[in-house]
Amino acid sequence: MDPNPASAARTAPVGGVRRLRVAVVGGSLTGPVVALLLLRAGFDVTVYEAMPASAPRGGGLIGLEHTALDVLDRLGIAQREVVAYDSETIRQVAVRDRRPHQTVLRTYPGRNTTWTLLHRALTARVPAGVVRTGMRVTGLTDEGRRPVLTFADGRRDQADLVVFADGRSSIGRRLLDPARVLRYAGYVAHRGIADRAPQPGLHDFVRLEPCPGAQFNIAPVPGGCDWTFYLGCTAAQYERRFGAEPTRRVFALPRHITPAARADVDEHAVQLLPPEHAAVVAATATRMAVPVLDIDPPTRMVWPVGDGHAVLLGDALAPVRPHTARGANNGIEQAAGLAVALTQHRRHDADLPAALHGWQRRHLPAAVAAVRHGPVIGAKLGLGTP
Repeated sequence: MDPNPASAARTAPVGGVRRLRVAVVGGSLTGPVVALLLLRAGFDVTVYEAMPASAPRGGGLIGLEHTALDVLDRLGIAQREVVAYDSETIRQVAVRDRRPHQTVLRTYPGRNTTWTLLHRALTARVPAGVVRTGMRVTGLTDEGRRPVLTFADGRRDQADLVVFADGRSSIGRRLLDPARVLRYAGYVAHRGIADRAPQPGLHDFVRLEPCPGAQFNIAPVPGGCDWTFYLGCTAAQYERRFGAEPTRRVFALPRHITPAARADVDEHAVQLLPPEHAAVVAATATRMAVPVLDIDPPTRMVWPVGDGHAVLLGDALAPVRPHTARGANNGIEQAAGLAVALTQHRRHDADLPAALHGWQRRHLPAAVAAVRHGPVIGAKLGLGTP
């Protein structure tokens, strides 16, 4: 595979650009955004999602900056559909002896949503037949000068462009960029959705900082509030509490939360948080956990595969620490930029490898910066291993 996508052969002859067939791998958030943008631009798109349609899925609070929100606007998704609380205020509260000590107000350049609201809005707009569930990709080959995906059930499918938007454990990254592997950062984001707030009328995003090595975030969501408690945890402790090592179980579902894991969070809440927040944690029945992971910064986003291409974007390209609030934003912004590059190819016969290389040049620096910024934030909070 040529390391410079701009030097690869043209996909179509001058004067007649055939319609590209695009395979999108991943059906969480970034994948549907890519699919909707490319469908609107007139491309032939299929989305392959590894999980069956009936599999339980979910996620927590997501901050979307204005650029990402504008992409949703262009897809016809009104903010009121995905934003239940329109506050832009972040209340950063220093906690001493379990009581608020000092509060600093900050303004977030965007709005908060949830994975559930956003996923529902996106998938409701994807036409029937575009998404194929239960399709776990196991390989990518070059056959007849075109990319061919292989699936766990033995099926195969051909495309001109493969877009891997399949998250932190991306098979695409393992196939295209295998030297970049996930590393555990030494702490866990414990999550819960409670049916009540610590105080009536919770409207803003609140960040409590009780001491180095702990942070507690809470914000209103439909039906209650969403909280995240960042706490240190060794890899061995994680495996005992959640049943697998952190780089293998990158998302601990409610069924993985052991009594010991629950008790550890409850004890830290009682020791560190104001009583009303500790009470919310204790009363939360359904919980999840996400190990915070790092990875080497990416050096590229595009790979030639025969006369076709494969690309990585979003968490498949560069999973970032949640403190950066850049995970979903990076994916959506990269998806929009990719749609622009491909549209120029389709409408005006722009050289496809050059268009993809230009897309990479514009978006790769932001992805690299977010990967590097995460450990800096963690170190300031006393979270994670150096």
